[in-house]
Amino acid sequence: MRRFLRFLLLRPVLWAARKFDSNPDKVRIYDALTKLFNHILNNPGKLGPIVDFDGQSGRLIIFSDQHKGARNGADDFAIAAPAYLEALKYYNEQQFYFINLGDCEELWENTLSKVKKYNETSFAAERAFVQREAFIKVIGNHDLYWDNDPLAGMELEAVYGQKIKAWEGVVLRTRINGELLRIFCTHGHQGDANSDGNWFTKFFISRIWGPLQSYLQINTNEPSTNAYKKTVHNEIMYEWSAEQERILLITGHTHQPVFESLTHIERLYRQMDIAKGLQDAGTIKKIQEETHLYQDRFNNLVFDYKEMLPTYFNTGCCCFSDGDITGIEIRDGFIRLVKWESKGQSPGRTVLEEMPLVEIMDRIRK
Repeated sequence: MRRFLRFLLLRPVLWAARKFDSNPDKVRIYDALTKLFNHILNNPGKLGPIVDFDGQSGRLIIFSDQHKGARNGADDFAIAAPAYLEALKYYNEQQFYFINLGDCEELWENTLSKVKKYNETSFAAERAFVQREAFIKVIGNHDLYWDNDPLAGMELEAVYGQKIKAWEGVVLRTRINGELLRIFCTHGHQGDANSDGNWFTKFFISRIWGPLQSYLQINTNEPSTNAYKKTVHNEIMYEWSAEQERILLITGHTHQPVFESLTHIERLYRQMDIAKGLQDAGTIKKIQEETHLYQDRFNNLVFDYKEMLPTYFNTGCCCFSDGDITGIEIRDGFIRLVKWESKGQSPGRTVLEEMPLVEIMDRIRK
């Protein structure tokens, strides 16, 4: 039956996907981000809270895009679960505040009952933060259920053992050398016509459109699986953040880690440019060795990445195909891009990039 329906509906579904495509739209994204950010500032506790933290002693970890599934062939989180559990154990013991930045559950492909059944250990690890009142859950486009189902509040209480709310975003506030720094955290699908429209659009996408695509096994290429959309989406997010006053933006959604507004390949390009100016042969050789597998793409980068402001960060995701997960960590006055990788039975933490908040403030001060 599925094969017959797929044959019958493939062209109409692909046509509809193209017509209502989620190509990043700068005007829509700018408008959605600005409205959400201002709404949280002016009405904290409705669409999102404001959380104050100490820039030197505060400890926060931000993960996104687990896409917890049903332990079947489509469950991208299954292989990454050991690293995720080890990371949450570490951060809870270290008294971190945990922001879960959306697409935490894959509710386009699965029912909530199945996700709960196969991910109790992960939910238990998250509950430890809830019990310390150190947990914020943000909604993504694949778990819009938490925003549009009348039973969502009861389900959240059943999962986490007490009443909590799933938010659209959160604004973190701290002071660096006496100056206010605000960090706006949201999933990053804002401005996406497919999943950031009115209540009916959200309901239709999460409860009808998504499950239909999943059942028919039709991939319509979202930003997280489309390199072009992913890159453009990140660029627009950066441009919005760079135009704000002393604001950092942290999102997920694209599954592409970004640190101080640059992807890994862009950071290498900047390092190469600096090394050439300094005639640093050792660094040049090291970067060439690392980039030989994608040398054509590396050589075709032409933007002056030295001029970019460190205002945009992306967590990456918790469902990489090799079992690794990435996140954004704030600790001891630093912001860091961290990776937890699966090493047999002992997943471990690696700092991929780091930068003092003081240095960030110096560079973005207007």
